[in-house]
Amino acid sequence: MAAPETTARGAGPALLFPSSSSSSSSTSARAEAVVIFTICDSFVRRPDQAERVIGTLLGSFLPDGTVHVRNAYVVPHSESADQVALDIEYHHNMYASHQKVNPKEVIVGWFSTGFGVSGGSTLIHEFYSREVTSPIHLTVDTGFTMGEASIKAYVSSNLSLGDRHLAAQFQEIPLDLKMLDAEKVGFEMLKSTVVDKLPNDLEGMESSMQKLYALIDEIYKYSDDVVEGRVAADNKIGRFIADAVSSMPKLSPSSFDRLFNDRIQDNLALVYLSSITRTQIAVAEKLNTAAQVL
Repeated sequence: MAAPETTARGAGPALLFPSSSSSSSSTSARAEAVVIFTICDSFVRRPDQAERVIGTLLGSFLPDGTVHVRNAYVVPHSESADQVALDIEYHHNMYASHQKVNPKEVIVGWFSTGFGVSGGSTLIHEFYSREVTSPIHLTVDTGFTMGEASIKAYVSSNLSLGDRHLAAQFQEIPLDLKMLDAEKVGFEMLKSTVVDKLPNDLEGMESSMQKLYALIDEIYKYSDDVVEGRVAADNKIGRFIADAVSSMPKLSPSSFDRLFNDRIQDNLALVYLSSITRTQIAVAEKLNTAAQVL
């Protein structure tokens, strides 16, 4: 798996700057939720001896300088204190496969799990700088170093003194995570804490309803405070509340109960059919194995 192009020793240190005053061409980054979930899933499935996973980010460069990250895949690697090796052949094969499916998605950078930028990041970023101009580096803190899953994006520039390369300067850039409502639920669970197990459908629904009740109580309290004159009215908040109320369908309690129960029955039927399908597949695999042995 060794890759001479990405193997290096004694590289310069990586300097981290939290501000965005760098003169890089990439001013901000935008990532889809599927990218974050792919990285987290890859970290769970990593080899036992691997401390982190790294991989390639795919997407597009927007005219305003924003890097839109839409997809990602893991690249096998090995690293030590002063050496990093990437499986370049695997990387190129995976990229060629993605290009056949969606040629509009190009390499925009790379990702790694862990908190912040490490010394080996300089070597990997150097390789991706040869793959694409001004790549971004996305980090996902799967170890919850600061109590939650921190996700940050960086760009890099070289610091030199004359002809001598001193270090790589990683500059943090604004990162916007694009998520649907259903994706936000899973992401909030991932970034908040480590859970013993994922909730089932009923537990997830119960948790969502409790959060909904809490939000409704907060709106009630705010409305009462405005009416009683304890809080100054905010037209913007009022419009948000009005839009939320008007978006709700006008259903009688009996119609809502019937619709809700029908959806529950449909979900239970899907769970039952999925269980039967898994059982049939397992039986078919065992029969196939037995037939091959005989």
